[in-house]
Amino acid sequence: MKSILIIGMGRFGRHLAERMQELGNDVMVVDKDPELIDEIAFEFTDAHIGDCCNEAVLSSLGINNFDICFVTIGEDFQASLEITSMLKEHGATHVVSKARTSRQAKLLYKIGADEVVCPESEIADKLAVRYNADNIFDYIQLTSEYSIYEIPCCSKWVNKSVAEVNVRHKYNVNIIAVKRDNSLQIAPGADYVFRESDHLIVIGKASDVFKLGGKA
Repeated sequence: MKSILIIGMGRFGRHLAERMQELGNDVMVVDKDPELIDEIAFEFTDAHIGDCCNEAVLSSLGINNFDICFVTIGEDFQASLEITSMLKEHGATHVVSKARTSRQAKLLYKIGADEVVCPESEIADKLAVRYNADNIFDYIQLTSEYSIYEIPCCSKWVNKSVAEVNVRHKYNVNIIAVKRDNSLQIAPGADYVFRESDHLIVIGKASDVFKLGGKA
């Protein structure tokens, strides 16, 4: 269990707080809008009204007691910058701040953010990759070059084993798991036989995976 502080209870901040709490973490939420806090107070035992641009308010939260501090303010970027900077000044171990643009992300890093997330652009990137090809079910980017994809089993692989298909050598991708009938088989062996309904979880370059997806 981790101790989490989340400042800013817009849609993103609230969803993050709810999920963090569901995962068993100790979550404190803060927003300067009394209506927002009143709306979610029943969900969180530690919900506070306060303007964290006020250094006295921020310091009263006991910043160095939190494992992670999230700044999820959406509309007021100046406030996000000030709060991120003050969190580091007050001894925050790890600060994750939300940005809407790459320019904002650069500024947040410069004033001390340990990590910056851009939910809108990240979702847009994921949707673009997913719908760029007809046979991409899901996608997780690992680096600028490699990603993990969920794709259907190629029709010509059905009833053949992993060894027979020789995926890595022929297609330059690695199968790390197979989804079948709502179950997940991790690292299928060479004798695994593909079925038509299988979804393959593969890791590789986008160009190689798109070629493979096009054969499905």
